[in-house]
Amino acid sequence: MRSKILCLAILISAFTLNVHAQCGGAEPGTNKPTSIGIVIYSNDAETVWNAMRFANFSKNQGDTVSIFLLGKGVELDNLVKTDKNIKEQTDEFTEAGGTILGCGTCLQSRKISEPQVCKFSSMKDLYDIVRKNKVVLTF
Repeated sequence: MRSKILCLAILISAFTLNVHAQCGGAEPGTNKPTSIGIVIYSNDAETVWNAMRFANFSKNQGDTVSIFLLGKGVELDNLVKTDKNIKEQTDEFTEAGGTILGCGTCLQSRKISEPQVCKFSSMKDLYDIVRKNKVVLTF
């Protein structure tokens, strides 16, 4: 009976370690900076605000963060004019050296010819963000 319990305990331990390793788990305090790509495709103020908060938090942890605005996300330019919280988060990100890229086609379709917050970019730039970053999130 003891040998069955010991065998079961070993199997559970091995399974737990395997799952932890597959999920990229690390010992507490050993997190290394990583690269994060964020694609914002929403114009919902709360969603955009949370995306920008996360971007700033990640930068403050030492991570490299790239933001790409796609679809309705390019309307960030309008949101910073009307929402103080989004403006604060966006300013914090850009003042810390962050760059925000915006889909040129999406900007043109909304007749935003001179965006203040983002830089005109292309699908190649989005592709580069997806390929070069270890983690890519969408909001």
